[in-house]
Amino acid sequence: MTKPSIPKGTRDFMPADVAKRNYIFDQIKKVFTTFGYVPIETPTMELLATLTGKYGEEGDKLLFKVLNNGDFLKDANKEALESLQSQKLVSSISKRGLRYDLTVPFARFVVMHQNEISFPFKRYQIQPVWRADSPQRGRFQEFYQCDVDVVGSDSLMYEAELMQIYHDVFRSLGLNVNILVNNRKILFGVAEAAGIADHFMEMTIAIDKMDKIGRDGVIAEMLSKGISETSAHHVLDLMSKKTLDELKEAFANSETGQKGITEVENVFALTGESVPNLVFSINLARGLNYYTGCIFEAVLDATVYPELKMGSLGGGGRYDDLTGTFGMKDMSGVGVSFGAERIFIVMEELGLFPENTAKDIDVLFIALDDESHLTGFKWLYQLRQAGVACDMYPKATKMNKQMKYANDRKVPYVAIIGESERISGSVSLKNMETGVQQVIPFTGLLNTPVSDWV
Repeated sequence: MTKPSIPKGTRDFMPADVAKRNYIFDQIKKVFTTFGYVPIETPTMELLATLTGKYGEEGDKLLFKVLNNGDFLKDANKEALESLQSQKLVSSISKRGLRYDLTVPFARFVVMHQNEISFPFKRYQIQPVWRADSPQRGRFQEFYQCDVDVVGSDSLMYEAELMQIYHDVFRSLGLNVNILVNNRKILFGVAEAAGIADHFMEMTIAIDKMDKIGRDGVIAEMLSKGISETSAHHVLDLMSKKTLDELKEAFANSETGQKGITEVENVFALTGESVPNLVFSINLARGLNYYTGCIFEAVLDATVYPELKMGSLGGGGRYDDLTGTFGMKDMSGVGVSFGAERIFIVMEELGLFPENTAKDIDVLFIALDDESHLTGFKWLYQLRQAGVACDMYPKATKMNKQMKYANDRKVPYVAIIGESERISGSVSLKNMETGVQQVIPFTGLLNTPVSDWV
């Protein structure tokens, strides 16, 4: 018999974990809806033609492909198969893939439903995505993204609004974060100043790995991409500048770089005191190809959590023409995403989940004999109709067995029904935290809010 297992990079979630994840999702949704965003959902699978070419060469390698139905080798490229050319083979045996993120499917959605929605269109989406990445702490092959985007306007008001959303969500979760902001135009200004505008993408992919491989690693990667050593060092010299004012002089001959600085300054002006943890960071690159303007990341405040190491808890940015790849030009959009998995890990380690988050029911009924079990089951339904979350042990058996079940489920109250309670129409209600137990009429239980029980 095969030992049961699951694919690497995926996980099972116990009921308590699901409850905590739902707590995160509920806090996020609450803020999204307050800012006027509406929910949509898109399919788990997209056509590979929709996904490929949107995430850069490295992103395309991480796409999960779905084999064609039936005899998928029937129409396979025989030459590619015999020569083991996987890239050529894939196009003939797979037409679909699991979504890599929620932004590209959103762009596809906008184009397909453009006559059914009003612009600017503000949407949020909370669904799982898949990436064939190497699993590690805070990184999985299957994980949830919580995206919020607005498409159909180039107003920087929306960049500022998204920063307020970041601030409000993390505040509601009890997390102290810094929200980093940069602009792809500023990064292009760096490339122009270093004389490598034609290697812009290679440069951004390299500097996006700064935290992982360090300064020397970034230089080595740029050299491997055909960037000269002089230009590579010039790039990193510019990346050492901490303020927008320091960059202005360096961008004297870069109109694009200057525009990026102006856009970031305007976002700071719009957010004002509403987002005190907004920080300019020239090292922020965001490696995805489709970003064109302001880019963002939310990271833990290292001064508050010096020992807690975790990557970004969210990120996003402006994309001016993502819908253009689907035939709809000049439809600018901007959005950010929350990394639910990493947020969960951090909140668990910091003990930030409310104590009652994992509570599934308010009271468990326990019967001491079969007749009392029948009575209790009828009362159970009445209590449920009154909106009280409750359950009952499936049969009258030994008290210690039923109480162990109650303890295992961490129920706050146990309602015990024996012969005397059945005859008097009452229950012995026990507070499992304090140990206080008293006999009360079932009608009293039915008509009293749970918060007022003993």
